[in-house]
Amino acid sequence: MFLEIDQLTMRFGGLIAVNNVSISIEKGEVHGLIGPNGSGKTTIFNVLSGYYKPSGGKIIFEGRQISGLPAHQITATGFARTFQNMRLFKSMTVMENLLVAMGYRAGVGLWQEIFDPVAVHREEQTFTEKAIELLDLLEVAEFANEPATSLPYGHQRRVEIARALATNPKVILLDEPAAGLNEIETEELRKILVRIHDRGITILLVEHDMKLVMEACETITVLDYGRKIAEGTATAIRKDPVVIEAYLGKEGNP
Repeated sequence: MFLEIDQLTMRFGGLIAVNNVSISIEKGEVHGLIGPNGSGKTTIFNVLSGYYKPSGGKIIFEGRQISGLPAHQITATGFARTFQNMRLFKSMTVMENLLVAMGYRAGVGLWQEIFDPVAVHREEQTFTEKAIELLDLLEVAEFANEPATSLPYGHQRRVEIARALATNPKVILLDEPAAGLNEIETEELRKILVRIHDRGITILLVEHDMKLVMEACETITVLDYGRKIAEGTATAIRKDPVVIEAYLGKEGNP
C-alpha cells in the first residue's frame, strides 16, 4: 500500500480528536476526507504533515514509518499541503512564493557566486522555468510578478496550491481548497484537481463542498467525532444511512 494510516489516535489532554482511524490510500488516488466540523479531518492532516506527533497508531508511506517525524523530514519524503487559512508570503511576488518553496539558491554558496556564475544562472533558469510551468498548470502565470496577496481570493488559492506543488510532492494534502470560492471558481478548481491527478500525484482532499468531493474523489472516508464511520465510492457514501444521518442530511443530496 502506498500510504497507510493505521489505527491513528490523537489526544489533547482528555479530548480524543482522532480515535483509532485506519485509512488506506492508493498511489495516484484522489481520496476525500469529509465529516462535520470537529470530526478530526484537519488533525489527521496535521499528523500526516508532521505538525503533531500521534498519541497512538502509525503512518506508513512507501513501506516506511513516518509518523512522529518532524515536518521538514516528512516534506522531504514527498508530502505537501495547503491550509484552511492561506499562508502566502505577503511581501513576495507569486513567483518568489514558488521559488522559496523549491529551496531556490539553497545549494548556492558564495564560492559559486564568485567563481561559477554560469552554473548559478543555469540553476536560476531551471527553477524559474519549473515555477512558470506550475503557474501555467494553475492558470495564474500572468500574475507571476505581482504581489501574491494582491491577487483576487480565488487566484491566491491557486497560487497556494502551485507553491505546494513546487516542492515536487508525491502526496498533496488540500485542506478546504474550495472555501470562499464561488460556483464558477469551484468548477475551475475541480478541473485543476484533474490536471494534478493526471501528473500522478496522490491527492488527499478535506472539503465541505460535497458537489466537488463527489465529482472529484475516487474514494471517500467519512469521520464523525474522531471516528471513521464509512468509506467507499461517492455513490456508496451518498446512499449510506449512517453518513446521511451524521453529515449529508436526511435527504442525502449534497
